[in-house]
Amino acid sequence: MNLAELFLLASIWGASFLFMRIAAPELGPIPLIALRVGIAAIVLAPALRTAALRSQFRAKAWPLFVVGITNSAIPFSLFAYSTLYVHAGLDSILNATTPLWAALIAAAGFQVPMGRQQIAGLLFGMLGVVVLVWPTLDAGGAGVPSAVAAALLAALFYGFAVNYSKRHLAGVKPYVVAFGSQFFAAVVLLPPALFLWPGHAIAPGVWASVAALGIVCTGFAYVLYFRLVEHVGAAYAASVTFLIPIFGVLWGALFLAENITLATVAGCAIILFGIALASGRLKGLPGRKRDVKAM
Repeated sequence: MNLAELFLLASIWGASFLFMRIAAPELGPIPLIALRVGIAAIVLAPALRTAALRSQFRAKAWPLFVVGITNSAIPFSLFAYSTLYVHAGLDSILNATTPLWAALIAAAGFQVPMGRQQIAGLLFGMLGVVVLVWPTLDAGGAGVPSAVAAALLAALFYGFAVNYSKRHLAGVKPYVVAFGSQFFAAVVLLPPALFLWPGHAIAPGVWASVAALGIVCTGFAYVLYFRLVEHVGAAYAASVTFLIPIFGVLWGALFLAENITLATVAGCAIILFGIALASGRLKGLPGRKRDVKAM
């Protein structure tokens, strides 16, 4: 049952890139993400059903605000922008570099020691990124370099949020964190979203993608993720990181006719190998095990 839920979660989060690729050109990145996090906040609102949970939310309002900005508002918007120019499958793989950035930020900004295995994992991961994106960059196209940079910057923000949450939100109920982050992301994105709101009519299929992003890929996905954390632990739930790119590439190929190239497969494989090294999941090699959190 837990394995089935893990694959379901990976398929849902992998599909988020598909829905952004469909909706972002029509709505624009910021209005789309404002809708995504706003809908998710409504779905997750029952997280504050008791006075004790509401008190915890108020007590941790500032850290929740920071996480809302760095784990949702900014990276979601960056990925939505990126999908305007590059394939959903490629973005889903770049998203998987989050544990690598988290390890680097932990060492550079949070004084967490990094062993040789983690360093090797980072180097493999960066090599995988080069293998993955080089053909896309070489093919040219306006906006492609900035789109790749935006996706990597989004993963960097995720990496910061992982470390910040561990330090400042330890002991806070997971559903409070999930609701709080989406709520504050929605508050911050509402003004620019209203300013940038498109003047043309939006097709029903785009609205369906928006609903899927907010309700399924964010609200329900958080519930499913924290259910896995509760039942089998954070380390097992975080292994969804290895599955998201597979589904991201698969959905892009099936529904958007995106090509699966040798560079895509090779780059993805090298990045995931680097993540396995950096997170200590390759048991036979010396190194310090580190928990990582997926998107």
